[in-house]
Amino acid sequence: MSADPYLHPRALLVECMDRIYGYRMTTTSGGNISIREESGEIWITPARLDKGRLQAHDIVHVAADGSWEGPAKPSSELPLHQIIYRARPDVRAIVHAHPVALVAFSIVHDVPDTRVFHQGWRTCGEPVLAPYRLPGSAELGDAIAGALAAEHSCAILENHGVVTVGGDLAQAFRRFEALEFVGKTIIKARLLGNEVHGLSDAELALTDGHVAALEPLSAQTPGNRERELRAQLAEFVLRGYDHRLFISAHGTFSARVDDASFVITPHHVDRGALTPADFVLVAGGRAAPGPAPSHAARVHAAIYRRHPQIAAIAGAAPVNATAFSITGSVPDTRTIPESRVVVRQPARVPYGLQFEDPDSVAALITPQSPIAMLDNDGVLTTGRDVLEAFDRLEVLESTAEALINARALGTLAPMGDDVLADLEAAFPTAD
Repeated sequence: MSADPYLHPRALLVECMDRIYGYRMTTTSGGNISIREESGEIWITPARLDKGRLQAHDIVHVAADGSWEGPAKPSSELPLHQIIYRARPDVRAIVHAHPVALVAFSIVHDVPDTRVFHQGWRTCGEPVLAPYRLPGSAELGDAIAGALAAEHSCAILENHGVVTVGGDLAQAFRRFEALEFVGKTIIKARLLGNEVHGLSDAELALTDGHVAALEPLSAQTPGNRERELRAQLAEFVLRGYDHRLFISAHGTFSARVDDASFVITPHHVDRGALTPADFVLVAGGRAAPGPAPSHAARVHAAIYRRHPQIAAIAGAAPVNATAFSITGSVPDTRTIPESRVVVRQPARVPYGLQFEDPDSVAALITPQSPIAMLDNDGVLTTGRDVLEAFDRLEVLESTAEALINARALGTLAPMGDDVLADLEAAFPTAD
C-alpha cells in the first residue's frame, strides 16, 4: 500500500480495494474501508457499487457532522466506522471484509493464533472475538469498539468477517492481509493432521534480541551488474506478491553482486510496490544508506559466505509450505519428478537458529538440501541465480499444496527408490 503523503484519500482507498478484491479477499458487494482525517472527516467506500470497478470519484466524503456527499450512499457499515473512530482516537483507517479463511474462523467463533508465525504476531498482535450484531447497526459498531481495546488491532466478528484498524490505511491493510494469511496457514496445517505449534514469549523475543542494525556503508554508484540484479529482484518480488508467495509485510529476496556484497529487500517496505531503487546493498557486514535491509540479511550473508555457488536466496511464508513449517514437518518430495528434481530434500531448521546462529543455518544448506524449512518462520530457497531460487519457491509451494490436497483423496503413493535413483542419475545435484 502506498504511503505517499501527496495521494488523496480517494486514491488510497481505491488502491487498497483493488488489492483486496483482486486477491479474492472480498466479493463484489462485500467489504468496506475508510480513512479518517484529523478534522474528523471520513472518506469511505460506497454502498452497492462493484468493488472490482471502484473509481476515485465513487468514494464518499462524510463530514464531521455526519452529512455526506458522493455519487452513491456511503457503505451501510458507516456507523461501525464512526463508532470505532470515536472510541479509538489513534485509529486513522479501518478495513472490514469477508476473506474466506477468517470467515471460517468467524463461523466457529474462534480467532487465529498469530503466535504460529512471529511476523504475524508482530503485524497483527492478538486478535479478539466480537459478538454477533446486526450488520450496519450501531450495536455492531459498539461490539467491535468494545472488543478493540487500545492494545488490539484485529477483531473477528462472529458469523460475519473481520475488522482491522491502523494508524494509516497501509497499516490497517497489512494487518488484514497478514491475519488472513495466518488463518489460511492454520487451516492448511490442521488438514495435515499434525499438531500446530505456537511460539512462546521467549521465542517471540528472539527477533528483538538477535536482530541489530548493520553498520553504515559509504554511498557508492551501482555498477551495471547491481543495476541488473535490482531490476530482476524487483520483477520477481512483484510476481511473488501477485502469486501470493509474499505478502506486503513479509518476503525477502537477495542476489549476490560479487564475492563480498549482495542486494536484498528492505525492511518494512510494501512487497507489492517495490522498485529496483528500494533494494539495499550489503557488503562486509555494512548496509548502504537509505532503508534498513531485511532482518534476514545476516542469514543470507552467512549462506553466501559458506556457499560460493549460491547466487540468490528467497525467504517467504507461502500458506501451504508454511503449514508444514508451523507443524515442524517437511514436505515429502517423492510426489512427482519436478518436486524431487527442483526441491530435492528440504532441511528442517529449529526455530530461533536463524536469529542466534546464522552460520548453523548456512551449514544445513547443501546441494542435496537447497531449501530450508524454518520452524514457525516459513522457508528459505537458494539458487545459482534469481530464477532458480524463485522456481524452487514456487515448486515447493505447489508440492506442499498438492500434499495437503492429497489427504482428502487417499493414501499418498510416493515414487519408489528405483524411480528416485533414475531421477538422480538423469538430474544429478549441482556442486
